[in-house]
Amino acid sequence: MPTIPTDLIAPLYNPATFAVRGAVDTLLTTVRHEYPLARAEVPGYEPHWIVTRHADIQTVSRQNDLFHNADRSATLIPAQGEQLVQAFTGGDYNLFRSLVQLDGDEHKAYRRVLFQALSASSVAGMTASMRRTARAQVAKLRAADGGIDFSEAIASPYPLHVVLDIIGVPEQDHQRMLRLTQWLFSWADPDLCRPGTDPAHPEQQPKTWKIVFDEFDEYFSALIEQRRREPRDDLATLIANAQIGGAPMEHTRAISYFAILATAGHDSTAHTTATAMWELAENPDLFVALKSDPSRLPAFVEEAIRWTTPVKHFVRHATSDCTLGGERIARGDRLYLSYPSGNRDESEFDAPFRFRLDRARNRHLGFGYGGHVCLGQHLARLEMRTLWEELLPCLETIEMAGEGRLIASEFVSGPKSVPIRFELGTNANHEARQD
Repeated sequence: MPTIPTDLIAPLYNPATFAVRGAVDTLLTTVRHEYPLARAEVPGYEPHWIVTRHADIQTVSRQNDLFHNADRSATLIPAQGEQLVQAFTGGDYNLFRSLVQLDGDEHKAYRRVLFQALSASSVAGMTASMRRTARAQVAKLRAADGGIDFSEAIASPYPLHVVLDIIGVPEQDHQRMLRLTQWLFSWADPDLCRPGTDPAHPEQQPKTWKIVFDEFDEYFSALIEQRRREPRDDLATLIANAQIGGAPMEHTRAISYFAILATAGHDSTAHTTATAMWELAENPDLFVALKSDPSRLPAFVEEAIRWTTPVKHFVRHATSDCTLGGERIARGDRLYLSYPSGNRDESEFDAPFRFRLDRARNRHLGFGYGGHVCLGQHLARLEMRTLWEELLPCLETIEMAGEGRLIASEFVSGPKSVPIRFELGTNANHEARQD
């Protein structure tokens, strides 16, 4: 049974590694070449497989009966942290029971609740309101006098506003949702974590999860009751009044449904958008190519998703003995699916370490794959295309105005700061007259 040397793989479990540009890619390239499917035995964690190849990740992801999400934690946490989660829940391995932490028929039933509402055709009907929100970002550029932190000022608030409006969360509560998202996903980042959090202690992560869940419970329980009394044309109404097996959603699952929409629904899009601007600001040829041919925007968005890969991993659990990539997997084995590695796999992508607009086939894993593929993928794509359709014609020049900074997070992460200098053209003035 191949085993990855501990000193090689251990940095992958340290959130700070993800805050160093290129560090994770370098580590995973070595693992993918020398230990493409092998066991990791890191102190504090139960032994598990690291799955780094694109093809192997797809194989696991398409077999949802053989590889479960929900039997144990769907993300990798220390054994001590997992025990604490069980203490919080009375034996359950997951504090949240969102679509990510469901399997089989239950997962399918819960997924159907918003499947039509978030389909490509339904999302297309949101374009007009989305464009108004995107044009508000152009107004921020006009008011910024040639310099702005794009991540903080535009990439983060834009999808937050879009998604929370669709859910039905009032604008005065948007910042609360952003704060809870940061605590949940960026629990170890010194700038974004819950005050008082010490990432050196493994119990801090599940404690933060519990605090965040309880706040979501308080907020969305009230919203559910309100939407049952007074239905509206929003996602909150669909969730609050959904029937699963002839009965209302189980409470933890309902709160978790709202939580994943209010966090992952905007956070990964924000990271991808900020990273895309970082690339444009550092690569003048890319900027010119995109401005001269806006029809390449869809390809730009897809490449930005691959390039960023904001969700770094999920964990699956084998329900039976099987073979994967030539290795024998035993029933109960845990498999860490490394999406950044899959999206840099040389056997799938030509020149994977280059940001390219001309990829003929971009089968990235940025939205996952198989039965658990991201339910909000059509919304995310439209959000990003719409924003760039509004921003790019207004920008004449862009460049970095300092060092970009990445979030320290081993689960979901991207830039927290992308300072840029820019010049606006006449199109920006045209938008000013239309606002």
